[in-house]
Amino acid sequence: MIKHSAAQPIGIFDSGIGGLTVARAIVNHLPSENIIYFGDTAHMPYGDKSTSAIQAYSIKIAHMLLQQHCKLIVIACYSATSAAYELVKEYVASKAIVMNVIDPMVHYIHANHAQQRIGLIGTRQTVNSNVYKKKIDKLNRNIELTSLATNLLASAIEEFGNNNVIDSLLNEYLSHPTLKNLDVLILACTHYPVVKKNISRYFKDKITIIDPSDIVAHAVKQRLIEDNLLNPDGIGTKHFYVSDYTEAFAAGTKTFFADEINLEHYPLWD
Repeated sequence: MIKHSAAQPIGIFDSGIGGLTVARAIVNHLPSENIIYFGDTAHMPYGDKSTSAIQAYSIKIAHMLLQQHCKLIVIACYSATSAAYELVKEYVASKAIVMNVIDPMVHYIHANHAQQRIGLIGTRQTVNSNVYKKKIDKLNRNIELTSLATNLLASAIEEFGNNNVIDSLLNEYLSHPTLKNLDVLILACTHYPVVKKNISRYFKDKITIIDPSDIVAHAVKQRLIEDNLLNPDGIGTKHFYVSDYTEAFAAGTKTFFADEINLEHYPLWD
């Protein structure tokens, strides 16, 4: 068993800016932890990629984060979680803790939303994997789950941020019969919290919208406490890497983090 140090950083990766919602929540919950973020902007979005492609990307990024001596790696992407979590965990083995964005959400749903009608929106990869359906059915909590692939949404958020284009797209997706008469809606893509207010406005604030960011961050904190790896004396450094520099990602980092962010091009695929 490899001995980890509390001073080692937390690694986080996603295909683009979506994982920044998780990174910001982790920074808010754990301000002393050092963070390394990798955005695979060269292959964004993962939702329309094949399972084998996502697995290849995820393993390579995990290898890079291990080289940065990360004590814990968060797969801050639903598509990568559904396609590659088990493989990444096997690859990383004892060299780091590996966490995903789905299991903390399932635990939260188990505790808070029994006997409710829950809708889920996510990428085609996440929805088609049925990973949520399988896990929620195992809870045996009389939860009715319906899912809708909203595949263009992540790319639109990456490209346009939050503007009228997004509202038009949301109106098209959210009016689907699959999402009628809900108690709860899960935002099963880390990009979607960027437009959470728009989604809530569409539903006239009458249903519960679950943003995964704080739930995942809380789970990360609990895991570090359990493994005695919390870093109370760190200075909270943040390093951001991208596989392909984009203005949208640069703008996104400024939106999510008030301090000046140094964005470094790290061409894993050259």
